[in-house]
Amino acid sequence: ENLETKKKLFRELEAVAPEHTIFTSNTSSIPITDIAVAAKRKDRFGGLHFFNPVPMMKLLEVIRIPATSDATFDKLLAFGKDMEKVTVSCKDTPGFIVNRLLVPYMLEAVRMVERGDASIQDVDTAMKLGAGYPMGPFELSDYVGLDTMKFILDGWSKNYPDNPLFKPSSLLDKMVAQGKLGRKSGEGFYPYKK
Repeated sequence: ENLETKKKLFRELEAVAPEHTIFTSNTSSIPITDIAVAAKRKDRFGGLHFFNPVPMMKLLEVIRIPATSDATFDKLLAFGKDMEKVTVSCKDTPGFIVNRLLVPYMLEAVRMVERGDASIQDVDTAMKLGAGYPMGPFELSDYVGLDTMKFILDGWSKNYPDNPLFKPSSLLDKMVAQGKLGRKSGEGFYPYKK
């Protein structure tokens, strides 16, 4: 999730890749258009957003930038179907479909706890039993990684400072600074055994 690294990589790839090559990036938060700036063949550029764990998760978001040709986009959709993924199409909007809805949802749960509206456990229980979600927002945040959430939020907040959905969270910032990143560090909103 480093824009400059991705741009450098695509400049290098484009210099040696055959003319028919389609360029794509898997990213959770960086606009595909910003990555494609490095490419000369923007008509052959698009985004593929896979979900973890990739072998188990069936969804693939296929992202089209304004310059993506119909032929390129059709090939990206076909590629996903050949991988036995269910593909959904999306324009190059922050977070595409899933993360654009999911990250603000998880952050609003954090804000509820920051305000003292409810406890972590009660929010998770309410969303599992009341909304039928398999995980509550805090369980999911720990699974995704609090550092990943912060990275996405920081990028969106920088690029869209007037959008209140992308406002930073002091609790999230504090937890990441303390190394409480979720499952991968052994502690996030919940403790985990390593």
